[in-house]
Amino acid sequence: MSLSMIHAVQQLADAAEAGPAMSFDLVSMWHSMGFFAKFIAAILGIMSIYSLGVMAERLVTYARASSASRQYAEQLRGLLPARKYGDAVALAKKLRRGHLSRVLGLAIEEYDRGVNALRRKGPDDVGDFDVVAAVNRAIDRSSMRTVADLRRGLGALATVGSTAPFVGLLGTVAGIITAFQAMAATGSGGLGSVSAGIAEALVTTAFGLLVAIPAVMMFNYLTNRVEDMQVDISDSANELVDYFMKQGRSEPSVNVE
Repeated sequence: MSLSMIHAVQQLADAAEAGPAMSFDLVSMWHSMGFFAKFIAAILGIMSIYSLGVMAERLVTYARASSASRQYAEQLRGLLPARKYGDAVALAKKLRRGHLSRVLGLAIEEYDRGVNALRRKGPDDVGDFDVVAAVNRAIDRSSMRTVADLRRGLGALATVGSTAPFVGLLGTVAGIITAFQAMAATGSGGLGSVSAGIAEALVTTAFGLLVAIPAVMMFNYLTNRVEDMQVDISDSANELVDYFMKQGRSEPSVNVE
């Protein structure tokens, strides 16, 4: 081993013995962090609390919507053949949390009003109109509003998931800059003089990833839930329109000789 290498190793050993012992637990790191790093950690904490709140609220909302929609679909099977459209509309308003009840209820109400309007003439009557087309327009309007309500909060959740790592990285970069500035000010060039500062700076990056990973995973899961509910709305609405188009048609008679 060369004399220069032995001298370098001796310098590292002397620096390690002379330097104070650094505690790497979170409490000690928090107290030793600078103002900017604490500010970044506070922002990430707010983002984490907000994203958790959105996750919990959306999960509860989707569970209630699915339950109300199942109840409405089950009871609607008996109301439609009996032509109890008023009861179907009243039930939809009662189960307004459900995505199916909101869309189908408005469609049934539009159909009932359209059929009644065609049976009456008034001073402002503009003539006959297509009831099924009016029902389709009502379905389009209610579907867009319902899906928009179901997606509420998902954009913010995606924003948290995509920006939290960069916010943490900003704190890390600022911490590393501070550590190197301290090293330049003291004139020490050993690894021990900057290791504590770098370790503290990396905490914000870890915190940012801890906030972002659950947010991204839940965003993907909740988006899939919304897409499934959109499929349910589309299938149920198309089935209802088909039923209205066939409504009032008599069954063909079969002559048996």
